[in-house]
Amino acid sequence: MIRAENIFKSFDEAEVLKGISMTFEQGKNNLIIGRSGAGKTVLLKILVGLFEPTAGNVWYDKRDFFALDKKAKRAIRMEVGMLFQGSALFDSLTVEENVMFPLDMFTNWTKKEKLDRVNYCLERVELVGANDKYPSETSGGMQKRVGIARAIVLQPKYLFCDEPNSGLDPKTALLIDELIQSITVENNITTIINTHDMNSVMGIGDNIALLHLGKLVWTGNKDEVLESDNELLQKFIFASPFLQRLRDAAIQHG
Repeated sequence: MIRAENIFKSFDEAEVLKGISMTFEQGKNNLIIGRSGAGKTVLLKILVGLFEPTAGNVWYDKRDFFALDKKAKRAIRMEVGMLFQGSALFDSLTVEENVMFPLDMFTNWTKKEKLDRVNYCLERVELVGANDKYPSETSGGMQKRVGIARAIVLQPKYLFCDEPNSGLDPKTALLIDELIQSITVENNITTIINTHDMNSVMGIGDNIALLHLGKLVWTGNKDEVLESDNELLQKFIFASPFLQRLRDAAIQHG
C-alpha cells in the first residue's frame, strides 16, 4: 500500500498540486486520470520519489519516504518497478541486457541467476526467444512488454506505469492492460497507473482518482464511472464519442 497525505507541490509561484490525499491499495490497479495539466505526472513523480513535495508525506506501508535517509530510500527504490511512457529502453543493449540491467545495478547474483530471472520475466510477458534482439528490431508493443519485464525483474512490491498504452493500437493496448492486471493480482503488487486511456479506465480500473487543476475531485472504480453524476468526471470520460454512445445505450435500456 502507498498513501499520499496532503501533498502540495509548487514550482516557483505556480502551485501544481493542492492538498492531494489518497490511498493506493495492494493487489489493485490504481489509476490516476485527468486532462493535460491536471498534475498527474507531477504526482506520479512525487510518489516514486523523483520530486519532493512542497508539503505533505508519502507513505510506503508504514515508512514515511521523505523522512528516510539515503540508505532507507534506496531500499524502497529496490522494491519499486517503473514502466516509462516511452519504454525508455537502451538502444545499444539487447532485450536480455535491458531486462538484466536492474539486476546488474542492485544485486550480487551470479550470471546464471540473473539469466534465469530474465528468461522467466521474458516468458511472463510472452517474449521467449527475443533475448538477442535490439529495441530497433521490435515493435512498439514488444518494447512495452520488454519494459514490463524489466520493471518486474526485481520482484517489486510497487509498480508505477506512466501512460503504458501511449502510442499503441487498441488491440495491443488491451494486451498490455491485461498483462499489467494479471501481474498485479498474481504478485499482490501495489500498481499505480497514470493514464488517459478510457479503455484502461473501464477495463482495469479497480481504483480511479480524477485530478483537475491540481485537486482530487473524484474517486471510485470502473463500475461507478458511468453512474457518477460528477460533472468534471462526465466531461472527461465522455469526451470519447464511443463512451458517450455507451452511456446513452445504458440509459436507454434502463
